[in-house]
Amino acid sequence: MTFAEATRKCLSNYATFSGRASRSEFWWFALFVVLGAMVPVLIGAIVAGATASGTTGTDFGNRLGFGALFFFGIAGLFYLAMLMPTWAVGVRRFHDRDLSGWVYLALILVGFIPYIGLLGSLAALVISVLPTKPGANRFGPDPLQGSAEVFA
Repeated sequence: MTFAEATRKCLSNYATFSGRASRSEFWWFALFVVLGAMVPVLIGAIVAGATASGTTGTDFGNRLGFGALFFFGIAGLFYLAMLMPTWAVGVRRFHDRDLSGWVYLALILVGFIPYIGLLGSLAALVISVLPTKPGANRFGPDPLQGSAEVFA
């Protein structure tokens, strides 16, 4: 699965928590989300630096702060818009490993507990990196069936 295919599939399955997602689908979409938020942040840094150049003192801080805040806000709105499809592809990735979506939710909630949350995040990362379980499972058919991207 390519970057464009994975992004298109995840965005078209915006809130679909059923089925399975291959590793490539999950990680290409994760890259899309990171890059999608980096673009406004980088533009904000460039614009804020350009508008604040030649000024000093508090005027410099105000121009830099307001310019950067606007673009960080755009990045935040992008992350907020991508929250549901990110959760959906995460649940489908866990389904691919024959784990319930409730395990994914539990690991997200554990992530809010100081120190222990690191272990939950590490567990979610390890599960997301593991290869697809071959064949059909209780969540649906193998997403890589008939595909050349099986990494056994």
